[in-house]
Amino acid sequence: MHLPTLSTLAVAATSALAASLQRVDNFGSNPTGLGMYVYAPDRVAQNPAIIVALHPCGGSAQGWYSGTRLPQYADQHGFVLVYGETTKMSNCWDVHNPASLTHNGGGDAAGIISMVKYTLQKYNGNASKVYVMGGSSGAMMTNVMAGSYPDVFEAGAAFSGTAFGCSAGSESATPMSANQTCAQGQIQHTPQEWGNFVRNAYPGYSGRRPRLQIFHGDADWLVRPACAEQALTQWANVLGLQLTQTVPGFPSQQYTQKIYGDGKQLQGFMGSGVGHIAPVNEEVMLKFFGILQ
Repeated sequence: MHLPTLSTLAVAATSALAASLQRVDNFGSNPTGLGMYVYAPDRVAQNPAIIVALHPCGGSAQGWYSGTRLPQYADQHGFVLVYGETTKMSNCWDVHNPASLTHNGGGDAAGIISMVKYTLQKYNGNASKVYVMGGSSGAMMTNVMAGSYPDVFEAGAAFSGTAFGCSAGSESATPMSANQTCAQGQIQHTPQEWGNFVRNAYPGYSGRRPRLQIFHGDADWLVRPACAEQALTQWANVLGLQLTQTVPGFPSQQYTQKIYGDGKQLQGFMGSGVGHIAPVNEEVMLKFFGILQ
């Protein structure tokens, strides 16, 4: 009989403690059958922040978990990551139906809110530090969540998405759908009309609105850069802000930052030569969220 060595026991203990992406079932109301996955670091902060991370079309929770450095930052700072997953419409989020575009209306949005409530309760999370981010379809859904549930999210970051309500009334919002006018940036509205899409999602709401970052590349052929301008126009109208400053070379030489107001509520980042999807800049995003100093 071979007794385990101290080094073997140490390795086993480390493996047992190593955090990993975990599937969660029965997390609450889930009208469209979404999947929920959570990454909770080994050392969760007291009253941790929560970041909802939403994958692109054709993606998955596991793919988006592996596709950014957010888990490493979670390990360092103790926040909890929630990865939603949709398997419908080529794994694209429902950003076009009235259910998701209406506060408490149902749809994919309702399932994501259930994930947030579950996570807040399980990890004693800080309800004032709930954030949402995503790429492509996940970026579109980021804008949807910020618009339909301004009472839930403190801030969001959208990487190559479209404005809230841009796809409203379409049969779907996938790269394969017949109607690509939204993704091609061809829908025209005034700033007030763009803003009304958001305001009409939650009639009578007068509380604070989420802060937003919009990232996009000017070489994006799938979701045209005009979509970023529309989203910035929309949120500037909703937040009552004007473009005040353009900063070339930030966060890298390839990008130009657009600052609205004092920059604490709305920022845009346009990448020269950047295609689809604009890479996630975790440090810039987490500083904007307030998780990093």
